[in-house]
Amino acid sequence: MICIVMGVSGSGKTTVGRELAHALGVPFYDADDFHSKANVEKMSHGTPLTDDDRRDWLAAMAAGITQWEKSGGAVLACSALKEKYRTVLQQAAAHSIIWVVLEGSKELLVSRLRGRSGHYMKEQMLHSQLADYESPAYGLHLSIEASPEELVRQVLQYLEEEKGGRTSG
Repeated sequence: MICIVMGVSGSGKTTVGRELAHALGVPFYDADDFHSKANVEKMSHGTPLTDDDRRDWLAAMAAGITQWEKSGGAVLACSALKEKYRTVLQQAAAHSIIWVVLEGSKELLVSRLRGRSGHYMKEQMLHSQLADYESPAYGLHLSIEASPEELVRQVLQYLEEEKGGRTSG
């Protein structure tokens, strides 16, 4: 099973993804680690990425998904802002990906980004992400008003209900 925890910067993808992977007993991967140095540099200077910038990033994650699925599953934290990005990732999987969609108010997202240090995604980049974001009509949509622990509990309950009790890869 592949589970992608998605949302814009500041939504808690990494925190929730790590905790979820631990609960499921599968590896955790962060989409940030798949960006080229040039992409990270671009974003750290406040320049939004283009679809062309994201092509190799998506291909690397898609290759990972194919491998992770064969080795028992994984959780990936990824913005997956547009439907066409999610399609690339879904096509890499032999089975349906479980999509966990973290959503919250712009005010909450901004306050989280202001409190975060040592990350290349700055507050000004949130505006371009929100402009690009296409909320999927599928997946488990969760409010980031809840604690990470509560969000993980909700995902585990969802997996239990949707997969007939299967809670590990």
